[in-house]
Amino acid sequence: MKKQTLIYCSLALFAVLYFGGSWLYKNADHSVSQEKNSALVRPYAPTIGKENAKTVIVEFFDPACETCRAFYPFVKNIMKAHPDKIKLVMRHAPFHTDSYYVVQMLEAAKYQDKYFQTLETLYKYQDKWTINHKVTIAPIWGFLHEAGLDIEKLRDDMKRSEVDERIKQDIADTKTLGITKTPEFIVNGKPLKRFGYKELEELIASEL
Repeated sequence: MKKQTLIYCSLALFAVLYFGGSWLYKNADHSVSQEKNSALVRPYAPTIGKENAKTVIVEFFDPACETCRAFYPFVKNIMKAHPDKIKLVMRHAPFHTDSYYVVQMLEAAKYQDKYFQTLETLYKYQDKWTINHKVTIAPIWGFLHEAGLDIEKLRDDMKRSEVDERIKQDIADTKTLGITKTPEFIVNGKPLKRFGYKELEELIASEL
């Protein structure tokens, strides 16, 4: 009888440890997932596309990154081929030296509703202000007017504390998500397993 009781107690203890451990594991895993989910999209992040689109592409980019410039029209063409089905969320990852200052320009351009006009202007002249992966700020002021910006207002808005806070939050989120290079694309929470035009197109197609 004692032996049988011991067996039952052992089984009960095993069950408690197994299911308790399983619950703790799932709970811990959930909290990490929630943290990464919050880091993926922030309310202030600029977007293109329908708000409730089924497919959401999050791009972490650096305006000084040549590959980012090359992929920008590629992604926009995919979006054009699938109107109202894709939303693109832009997140900043200023990994190049001094590109932080350029991202400040982009963030400040939001106050004039000229974010994407400014980004496209920066990409258009990227080879004038980014040479050998080094950013030179001075030339940028010469062509920013093409984005339709009030330059003096832009300079003032760049000094806003929330501009700096948002950029720092973006940088913190790259660390949370383990992002170390640009561009980094995440489609409906799924990162690219291999980087490339074809791979990105296939991932987007699978989520449409």
